[in-house]
This record gives sequence, structure tokens and C-alpha cells, in this order.
Amino acid sequence: MWAVLPAKNFDDAKQRLAGALNAADRRDLFAAMFEDVLETLCAVDGLAGVLVVTRDDVAAAIARRHGAHVLSEAANRGQTAAVQAAAAWLREKGAEGMIAVPGDVPLATPAEIEQVLAAHRPAPAMTIVPARDERGSNCIACSPPDLIAFRFGNDSFQPHLSEAAARGVIPVILKLPGLGLDIDRPDDLALLIDAPGNSRAQRWATRRRAA
Repeated sequence: MWAVLPAKNFDDAKQRLAGALNAADRRDLFAAMFEDVLETLCAVDGLAGVLVVTRDDVAAAIARRHGAHVLSEAANRGQTAAVQAAAAWLREKGAEGMIAVPGDVPLATPAEIEQVLAAHRPAPAMTIVPARDERGSNCIACSPPDLIAFRFGNDSFQPHLSEAAARGVIPVILKLPGLGLDIDRPDDLALLIDAPGNSRAQRWATRRRAA
């Protein structure tokens, strides 16, 4: 099982926080979150590898520094296209499965990733962790990697369940607090700051609030 971590250009990240953070702050926050998630994935012994999908040079450099593989994109086509490209690449390489995690869940822990892997069933199988509002999909494990057509977005949880059902697969659904918190809105930032932990993103957000 490989982990897949898509990363859009840092300069274009977190547009939904534009009302609360300027462009430089959004870039710095996403860089911190991305490295938090990457470090978490690289700490999971049960993974065969970590694949970062990006066209951002800084993201690629961070990925290589942590020992991750990089799949370069020609353009930013969004999370769905990035994960689809990773699934095709992994299937071609003979990987049995993948676990896709976004770069904006900085409270995710190695233990949560291990919970997903432990709960995942033999192929064909899907395991999914919804966002805390149960609208988004914050982690999806699939065996084989291209089991479903991915449909990431604000309301992707139910469409992903429908994709699994269309293939005769009953997905495992796990609700996990770290993976469940994606940072998209100002109230998410407040939850990030108040949560236990000492991630890069938490330190950045705490400094930013105190400034």
C-alpha cells in the first residue's frame, strides 16, 4: 500500500481562507500543513512508499528531503486529477493499493494512518475517512489503486460511497479526529490552534494569531 499526497502550487493554496489570510500567509500555512502530513506518512512503517503529486518546485524539494517519490504534473488540474494520475501510475507499477491523503490535515497522525491500513479489507476494497462535517473525503484507501473514479470536492463523501457501491464494494468508514479536520475556513484555524499537539501548522497559526 502506497500513500499519495497531492500538492497544488503553494502560491495558489487555500483560496477559501482569503478573507482571513493574505496570499503570503496562505502559502506559508499550506507549506507547513503539507510538511506535517508528509512527515506523518513517512513515519508509517506499513506503507510501501509515499508519492507526492505536484508541479510545485518547493513541494517537490520537501518531498525528496523526506525520502518521498515525486510524480510531476504538467499543470494544476486539482485534487481529483492528481489522485487519478497517481492511481494509474501505481497500478502500472504493480502496487496493490493506495491511501490518498490531502495536504491540509495537519493533525493526522501515524497511528490514524495505521488504523486505516488495519481496517482495510482484501481487494477489491475501499476505506474512507470523512471530513468532520461528513461532506468531504479526507482519506481514501483503495485496492486496487484505481478501484473507483475519484470525485474530490466540497461534497465528495457520498459520491465516493456511490462509486464503491457501483463496483459492488461495501466501504469501511472510519471517523478519525486528526484526519477529519481539514483547514479550509477561519473556524478550522481556531480548532487547529486549540487542539492538542505541536505540529508546524499549529505553531504557525498560533504565532499568526499572536502577531
